[in-house]
Amino acid sequence: MALISKSTLKKRGLDKLKHKANELLNRTLDQHVTLAVTGLSRSGKTAFITSLVNQLINEGNGTKLSFFDPVHNGNFIAAKRVPQKHYHVPRFDYDSAISALTSEPATWPEPTHGISELRLAIRYQPKNSILKYATDMATLTLDITDYPGEWLLDLPMLKQTYQEWSQQTYSLMISSPRADHSNSFLAKLNEIDPFACASEELLSELAQEYTALLHTFRHQLGLSVIQPGRFILPGDLAGAPILEFFPFPGLDKLDANDYQNAPDDSFIGMLRSRYLEYKEQVVRKFYREHFLRFDRQIVLADCLKSLNKGKESFADLELAMSMILESYNYGKSGFFSRLFSPKIDKLLFGATKADHVTPEQHGPLVALLNQLIHQNKQHLNYESVQVKTLAIASVKATQSGMSKHKGIDVPVIQGQSIGHANLEESAGIFGQKITVFPGAVPSQLPNDDYWQSNSFNFIEFAPLSGLNKQQCLPHVRMDQVLQFLLADKMI
Repeated sequence: MALISKSTLKKRGLDKLKHKANELLNRTLDQHVTLAVTGLSRSGKTAFITSLVNQLINEGNGTKLSFFDPVHNGNFIAAKRVPQKHYHVPRFDYDSAISALTSEPATWPEPTHGISELRLAIRYQPKNSILKYATDMATLTLDITDYPGEWLLDLPMLKQTYQEWSQQTYSLMISSPRADHSNSFLAKLNEIDPFACASEELLSELAQEYTALLHTFRHQLGLSVIQPGRFILPGDLAGAPILEFFPFPGLDKLDANDYQNAPDDSFIGMLRSRYLEYKEQVVRKFYREHFLRFDRQIVLADCLKSLNKGKESFADLELAMSMILESYNYGKSGFFSRLFSPKIDKLLFGATKADHVTPEQHGPLVALLNQLIHQNKQHLNYESVQVKTLAIASVKATQSGMSKHKGIDVPVIQGQSIGHANLEESAGIFGQKITVFPGAVPSQLPNDDYWQSNSFNFIEFAPLSGLNKQQCLPHVRMDQVLQFLLADKMI
């Protein structure tokens, strides 16, 4: 067996110390940003990260970032991908994603199912900061962390007992639209004596049934509140007992002492133990190892899909937004907190697929998203957290224009509808593609009367053809995204 010399160990120690010192210096000088990206129910995370990286590394080749001050003012130099910091975390597969978008025919990239990272080094010329006296060229290190929105929705569980979580989840399951799908499962639970000796085989079967329900809630009903999140995105935990628990009805009716003293091998004791283990080993681990080091966050939401699904789906999106905003460890990132306890100081909500509606509907789309987060946004602004909402399209999939209808100019969009790839007949002014006015977006939270008199049918579109990976992807407001999240670090 080869022996490692003392000089080698010493060199490794010095290299590690140097790396830590450089990281501390970058954080002190605000030359490092960890940007977290998440989204609800296939809202376009992969396309967003791919576009963000593409815009930065291709800046100069067909630039489309006129509202990003470092580009507009001429002090942006270049950006490139560099090795990520955490080797144990999967790399975000940018190459596969950009290849999908630039293939013929173009396709949307495959969604990610866990956490991944990508690091960029962004060179710029400092003009207004203390750095301009020390160097002609500075580097901002940008760490992008992609993680499922379901993981974010798990964070409120850290403050809940198993009893509290069961009661909350049970209330959702007996309400529309979950109730019709949950009746059979809940009936089986009502037959179980919570204090009887547990059967692991039965627990496993019921956990699988509960997991199947969560998939139904998400994919068939289009709901956003899915707990526990790892049940539908298990990763390396698939088949582990830590994912074999579920809410148990009627816990509030049990004697408090009996519940607290329930044996570990009883049904209720085993469910409670697994819930606690899930909180500690899955949720708190994510919070400790990842969430605490995020500096800035973008949350993507597909409001159009929730409108299409109807009143209950939209109400569930509103609940999910409320839960998300309760999850953060917010606070102004001042000098000392930058050194010792980084905190999220900027939060961006992006209403995705803005190109799926006509341009004059972007204002109502932002207003609708603002309504969803209004109460919590006021509190965050008070706590000196900058919150912004934007209607965006990470990768633009349509063209907008005007069409005549009964002699009146009508705004329309045109693109390749998913599911109509072989459409032959022209439907409008742009050629062999679908041209439509997709409908109006309500600028306020719809009330019951609105839902009864209006229906939504926003269409999904495929990416535009002829995109080039060496050029900036077409987008809507990605420059404004970069302006909000990064511009203040590049002055």
